[in-house]
Amino acid sequence: MTSDDDRDVLAAEYVLGTLDAAERAQAEALVRADASFATLVRGWEHRLNELHAGVEPVEPPPQLFERIRQRLAGAQPGGAAQVIELGEMRRRVARWRNFGTAMAALAAVLVALLVTSVMRPDLVPSRLRPAAEVAQAPAAGRLVAVLQQDAASPAFILTVDVDKRTMTVRRVAAQQPTGKSYELWLVSKQFPKPRSLGLVGQQEFTTGTALAAYQPETISDATYAVSLEPEGGSPTGEPTGAVLWGGKLIQAVPAARP
Repeated sequence: MTSDDDRDVLAAEYVLGTLDAAERAQAEALVRADASFATLVRGWEHRLNELHAGVEPVEPPPQLFERIRQRLAGAQPGGAAQVIELGEMRRRVARWRNFGTAMAALAAVLVALLVTSVMRPDLVPSRLRPAAEVAQAPAAGRLVAVLQQDAASPAFILTVDVDKRTMTVRRVAAQQPTGKSYELWLVSKQFPKPRSLGLVGQQEFTTGTALAAYQPETISDATYAVSLEPEGGSPTGEPTGAVLWGGKLIQAVPAARP
């Protein structure tokens, strides 16, 4: 690579999966041999991980593979039909590869626009903002916390509406353990011990109103943690198992402008 920008682009495309085989092999060799490049890759994985977790995979229709197998089985070795068939397949594969590369680039642009519109809406041209966004900025009562053990392993995403004192917990990478339960805790200097906010993780999304008992300042300043408890939750009202993930709330939307 000739510059830091080139290295950063290579790391981003490696994480997005848009490199060809030779370029991917080069990137994998750099990850193993170059600590600074490996750090760039981990940074892109961290930035894109939550977005990736929110996208449902789309499988191609099963009949597509059956048609490919039938067409390959019907070609005679060495015959003109095989040459024509393989040539046509190569052209179609090339077109799909080019289309996939273009769609990956478009996806990257849309991701960048989405992140910018949330984090720095002032940098987005007014014609690209939603009508409501241009007319009035959203309220500042929506907070979010990523409950994780390290930068690459988000387990739960906690979203809190401080004004309504409601919360939604999304299970991302945490696997539901057999015979155990995950329990969410509010940890605040105002209380001598953690306060339970209920069980989470049985479904992809868990909503609750347990925060209604707390003041907005307490909700905003608290630390939130998830522990592994006996099935049904802690029998003592305090964490009895390992505290696996934790995090603090941050502002999810910009404050309303006067």
